[in-house]
Amino acid sequence: MKKWIWQHKNYPNFKYSKDKLINLLNKIEYKKGVIDGICQFFSKDDIRKIEIETLTDEAINTSLIEGEVFERKSVRSSIRKKLDKNFEDDKYSTEITDALSEIFFDCNLNKTPLTIDRLHGWHNCLFENNYSRLNKINVAKFREEKMEVVSGAIGNEKIHYQAPPVEIIESEMERFLKYVNNSDENIYIKSAISHLWFVIIHPYDDGNGRIARAITDYILSQNKNTEFKLYSISTAIKQNRKEYYEILDKTTNLFRNREFDITSWIEWHLKILNQAIDLAIQNIQFIVKKTKFWDKCRTKPLNERQLKVLNKIVDINFEGYLTTKKYIRVTKTSKATAVRDIKQLLEYKCIKQVENSSGRNVKYEIIFGIE
Repeated sequence: MKKWIWQHKNYPNFKYSKDKLINLLNKIEYKKGVIDGICQFFSKDDIRKIEIETLTDEAINTSLIEGEVFERKSVRSSIRKKLDKNFEDDKYSTEITDALSEIFFDCNLNKTPLTIDRLHGWHNCLFENNYSRLNKINVAKFREEKMEVVSGAIGNEKIHYQAPPVEIIESEMERFLKYVNNSDENIYIKSAISHLWFVIIHPYDDGNGRIARAITDYILSQNKNTEFKLYSISTAIKQNRKEYYEILDKTTNLFRNREFDITSWIEWHLKILNQAIDLAIQNIQFIVKKTKFWDKCRTKPLNERQLKVLNKIVDINFEGYLTTKKYIRVTKTSKATAVRDIKQLLEYKCIKQVENSSGRNVKYEIIFGIE
């Protein structure tokens, strides 16, 4: 019985209704224009900071979708030392995070046609040690065995998807790359189709989802005014991880998608793109607030302790409100000094006391606006 999408007689001539996608496409274009408009008022250094944070988000979240966890400071350090000419304090990057970051530099900056060798290079960056958890895998080459996506306890597994046989992977990838490199389809629709198509082929032993999302990045990177795109699709997918796997299951299973129609997948993908751009606009607006904050406070005679605490709060590396105890813990100073520093920050209008907090439980927060 034909159960999987690649077994359909019309594959890979995917069926979808472009008319149903017009509103979403218009929203994406509008919001992309908003980002471009805001960024016209930023300096090159500010744009670079946004790019570093976006790439860090992308690298961390594409890994988290697959259950692989990286420390933000390690990934960020790997990216900063490549992009920030003033960055010298590289204490946290690792060979693994350096390799991971290389994928995103290549898919954003390298505009040459996508090739099998290039995809193998990305795969090598994911699995330089030849292992995925306990399993030894083929690295930088296609799988040589049957591939099934399975979940559930041993003896009670559920097969979510079975990929095409190894004998046709090469020919499938040739067709796929021809589409990626030559199709003149709308770039957002093209990114959605390419994402799905690569997942359908599932050419590697592991890492197919991460490579699929990198391909999405590569396609979307063709349509930007800055050096790197300023939104992270993997961050939005991570926030909707359950939906992500559900829509992939539904689309690739002919028992659930008897019409061989991928409109629902493209629609979901475009909604995620919209969400990713919304998140980017929020982040950019926050950077504007931070810039205004430092414009206001940089003229104040702040000491190193005060600067350290304010930097942590402004960069959202701080849990909850500021208290005297937290100030002492961050700065390693005495209570008397902490109280004096906080009093000065209040006088400088860098922070304010949180309403309904007093005595031993007094709390403080940043003043971003002018008060």
